[in-house]
Amino acid sequence: MANHQQFQSCYQNWMAQQRLDLNELLQALTNFPTHPDYLQLIGKKHINHYEYYLTARAQLAKHDGPSFLAPTWGTTFENSSLWIGGCRPSLIIRLVYVLCGVDIRWFDVYMQKVADEPLALLAYNSRNIGESNQGEVVDKAMDSHASDMYKILVEADKLRLDILKRMIDILTPLQAVEFQVASKKLQLCLHEWSKRRDIQMGILIQIITHLPVTRCEWLRDWSNNLCTRG
Repeated sequence: MANHQQFQSCYQNWMAQQRLDLNELLQALTNFPTHPDYLQLIGKKHINHYEYYLTARAQLAKHDGPSFLAPTWGTTFENSSLWIGGCRPSLIIRLVYVLCGVDIRWFDVYMQKVADEPLALLAYNSRNIGESNQGEVVDKAMDSHASDMYKILVEADKLRLDILKRMIDILTPLQAVEFQVASKKLQLCLHEWSKRRDIQMGILIQIITHLPVTRCEWLRDWSNNLCTRG
């Protein structure tokens, strides 16, 4: 069974990979701004990196979905901005939903189950807060809830990836690379700024040292191994 150290390592490796990807994207913009075929190739390459990460994360999330919705390895500022374990869609992205005809009604269906039976009834019928005389029933209900959280995360990641791919298709190769540069810069900068803020606020951050990454093969191989075992 996967543990929280693996969850954290997956995220930290992805952040390290993004730094490498950002450097390559910036070099492409600098050296090949008028080569659309090359820019398109680079853009798709880094979309694949993101897809490998989501595959690896989904396999790990099977073991504990809620951990990915409220990750202990993120900073407080980052976590406050999460939307179902990832980036929060903006108004522009909402417009893309409409233009692409993406249906997000599944989210309402899953979220209704959070406050639905049996957890709500078990809590309401408890005489004492946190009583354990129905421990087996409660554990089963919480396991079911965790499974629902995993399904929400996977569906949200599919939605994020689908929207990203559709947006890349709409943009020119140059615009697509510029978009990816801006996106990665935003996430990486917020991550570093948020770490500094948490340190200033005296908040203990559960973040491990960045692992050395030279290419994205580790992520693809890891996701394949997890899929084989899962």
